[in-house]
Amino acid sequence: MKMGNYSPVTEFILVGLSKYPELQFFLFMLCLIMYVIILLGNSLLITISILDSRLHTPMYFFLGNLSFLDICYTSSFIPPMLIIFRSETKSISFIGCALQMVISLGLGCTECVLLAVMAYDRYVAICNPLRYPIIMNKVLYVHMAAWSWIIGHLTSLLQTVMTMIMPFCGNNVIDHLTSHLAVVILFYGSALFTYMKPKSKDTNTSDEIIGLFYGVVAPMLNPIIYSLRNKEVKEAMIKVLKRHQHLLKS
Repeated sequence: MKMGNYSPVTEFILVGLSKYPELQFFLFMLCLIMYVIILLGNSLLITISILDSRLHTPMYFFLGNLSFLDICYTSSFIPPMLIIFRSETKSISFIGCALQMVISLGLGCTECVLLAVMAYDRYVAICNPLRYPIIMNKVLYVHMAAWSWIIGHLTSLLQTVMTMIMPFCGNNVIDHLTSHLAVVILFYGSALFTYMKPKSKDTNTSDEIIGLFYGVVAPMLNPIIYSLRNKEVKEAMIKVLKRHQHLLKS
């Protein structure tokens, strides 16, 4: 390690895709539109699963958790990212970085555990259909969802503390951009590509594009995958819309 005099880092400069100024406004509008779609799509899925009693099952309970998780996850970094896109000063404080890290990591880890829990729920439904209501009782699936959140955030807190207690000196410029099987492939596939590909100086831009896909596109597609291809959700959606239309007329 090269020795020298370094000042403690108090903030980080976020470079990201700012080296392409001509793309800044396009990326701002693209992320804003996708964020609105994420909020509307996932909120609609949560509302439908609550209002229709036929959807009060473990599968839709987990889907509601996943939708709420996607709203929280994207809300933890897309609004700050939009501000950075339109800001002259593209930086984040040390404390702000730690807070961003613990929230984003916690929600990301929670989604990893929740997707595994949802896979187990489908396994029981397919392999033990007669015993499914007994095995996946309300106490069990509520505990499974709760422990998904607890494990995810405890893991995040541990990782963040271990990272932030290390000394940060020197360069503080970061090149960074803040059906169930299909969702798993999107979520884990982009993550595995990011962490397992060979390191190269020429891959920073691809890292940022994959990061954008991982954090924005996947949560936007979740409600589409789980609702538009699901007969029960579509029927419940039509039922709720008809009820709302009837109330407006009366």
